[in-house]
Amino acid sequence: MALVSPLPLQQEEKPAFEWSTSLLANEGAGPNARLRARPWLTISHWPGNVDIAARVADKLVDNAVRHGKPFTDGCVSLHLIVAGDSRELLVEVDDANPEFPEFEKVANQPGEPSGEPTGLWWVAHYRGRLSWDVKRDVDGGVVGKTVQAILPIT
Repeated sequence: MALVSPLPLQQEEKPAFEWSTSLLANEGAGPNARLRARPWLTISHWPGNVDIAARVADKLVDNAVRHGKPFTDGCVSLHLIVAGDSRELLVEVDDANPEFPEFEKVANQPGEPSGEPTGLWWVAHYRGRLSWDVKRDVDGGVVGKTVQAILPIT
C-alpha cells in the first residue's frame, strides 16, 4: 500500500543528484521518460533498482499526460532527485492541471494486483510513497500540480 504524505517530500540537505527534463505530452511521453531516466540514474550511481525507478517515472508521466494537462509549451516536466543522506529517489512530475480527483483512493491501492495493473498502482507495488500538491509560480499563483513518488533503495 502506498503511503500518502503532504508535499514537500524533499530533504532539506543538498541532493546527491538532481536531473530534470520536459517531455512532449503525447502517447510516447511515458516510454520516453523511462528511456531517459535509466541512463541518468545509472550516471548518478543511485543504489536502488534503476528499472523500477524508470517504470515509476514512465507511469507518473503517462498519468500526467492522460489525466492532467500539458503546460503552454505542450510538455510535462520530469524531475529525478536522489536524497543526500538516505539515497531515496524522488520522482516528480509536473502538469498544468491543479486538480487530482480521488487521489486518496488511487494512492492507497494495495501492492498486489486485482486485475491489470495500471498507472499509480506501480508506486504501491514497489513500496513507494506517493503525494501531490498544487504547483505555484514565483508570485504564488496556481499553475498546475506536482505528483511525487519516493522510492526506497530495494
